[in-house]
Amino acid sequence: MIKELNERNFDENIKNGIKLVFFSAIWCGFCSKQKPILNELSEQKIWIGEVDSDKNPALIEKFNIKAFPSFLLFKNGNVIASFSGYKDKYDLLNTLLSYLQ
Repeated sequence: MIKELNERNFDENIKNGIKLVFFSAIWCGFCSKQKPILNELSEQKIWIGEVDSDKNPALIEKFNIKAFPSFLLFKNGNVIASFSGYKDKYDLLNTLLSYLQ
C-alpha cells in the first residue's frame, strides 16, 4: 500500500531505511498512469509514499519539484536520488536498482 505523506508526517516516515517518494498532482495524466504501477510495486514490499502537490505546497517547494510525476529516493532521511517522468514497471525497477547498488 502506498503511504499518503503530507507536511505533518513526511519527516517521520522517511527518516529510516530506503524510501521512494512519489510527488504527484491530481491533474497530471502521467501521475494517474503511474499510480497502478506503484501500487503493484508496493505490494511487493517496496516502501512507497505519495505527496499530493496541491495539498502540500511546502514540500514541493522544499524539494524543488518542477515536474510531475517526480520521485525522490531517500536513505535514512537523506535524498540519494531524484528523477522525474513516467516510468513503466521495469524502467522504474531498473532505475531504483541502479541507485541502490
